[in-house]
Amino acid sequence: MVNVIADDAEALAVAARLGERFAEGASQRDAQRILPEDELDELSRSGLLGITVPRRHGGAEVSYRTLGGVFRLLAAGDSSIGQIPQNHFFFLDVLRHNATERQLTFFHAEVLAGKRLGNALAEAGAKNAHAFETKLVEQPGGDFRISGTKNYTTGALFAHWIPVFAIDGEDRVNAAFVPSGADGLAVLDDWDGIGQRTTASGTVLLDDVHVPAERVVPHYRTFDGPEIFGAFGQYLHAAIDVGIADAALSDGGEAVRELSRPWWEAGVERTADEPLVVQRFGELALRVRAAGALLAEAGDALDDARRALDSEADDAEAKAAEASIAVAAVRAQADEAAVSVSSEIFALIGARAARTGRNLDRHWRNARTHTLHDPRRWKVQHLGNYALNGIRPPRNGIV
Repeated sequence: MVNVIADDAEALAVAARLGERFAEGASQRDAQRILPEDELDELSRSGLLGITVPRRHGGAEVSYRTLGGVFRLLAAGDSSIGQIPQNHFFFLDVLRHNATERQLTFFHAEVLAGKRLGNALAEAGAKNAHAFETKLVEQPGGDFRISGTKNYTTGALFAHWIPVFAIDGEDRVNAAFVPSGADGLAVLDDWDGIGQRTTASGTVLLDDVHVPAERVVPHYRTFDGPEIFGAFGQYLHAAIDVGIADAALSDGGEAVRELSRPWWEAGVERTADEPLVVQRFGELALRVRAAGALLAEAGDALDDARRALDSEADDAEAKAAEASIAVAAVRAQADEAAVSVSSEIFALIGARAARTGRNLDRHWRNARTHTLHDPRRWKVQHLGNYALNGIRPPRNGIV
């Protein structure tokens, strides 16, 4: 039985409960690479996967700010589980922009029933992240065939539907929604990253896969006007990074209290009472608080921009640009917080932190791996250009 979440408050409460549950086995799953199949089934039953479905289709239609909070809570419990549904919501947003009402009705019902959307976007051999070689070939009668290889397909191994980015005869990007058991589709569990080990972000092979016309959405239309599509995807990534930073700070603090011995010159009984350690821990906590505050600010900016875009307000384009900049800010800060906190906490604990028992290094490995998704330097570049020259960020799905 799948729960249907009623509102924002329930979504956050359910996410908090699941985050705590997922934290219990996170270290063991990482150390032994135990894929979180049972946990994802629990996530499906919880109703969280349907919280962005519009109210007219039976969903809670939660705010962007709430969705960011949900991802932060899940990622703090287990960042691999927190990342897996990122593309689920990404493709729900693809549908939101360009799907027909019939397509929306079908997929919203699927999601409310607990079905999960994976992804088949990236191609490792392409010249850049926006280049695709996978072809969507139209057949007599209007249906399509797809062949190609996709990499970094987080969520695909656990998905009921695998959306595929493919280019049509005019080199335009479309999203084709392929059921997990389709003929010619293979999902390989060949992910070998140092972190985010249980995301199963492996390879998807497509060999002349049939796709009915009603399962294809013209994603290329998304960028014809002002949009926050790119900012939305980046916002969820930022929330995952903030969750990783939360977990690193929490687990690191526990280790300081329980494992570490104070430096003899400090004249204290506990490392947690050593003034220099307290000072440094406060600085790390400040980085996490700053990232969390920017996450909330970015969520509010996205909500504000969505209202302006939906109402076709005169300032909709300006609001969309502001939202993209707010997301770039939290993306940059969350990147720095997750990587630095998960690394620097070791120095406050001492040599015992390097032992494998607590698996504290997983937070750094997860942060370092996830923040490689796209470069922080370009977030800061867009921030600088906007602040200094008033140049709005491009519509490219990444900002």
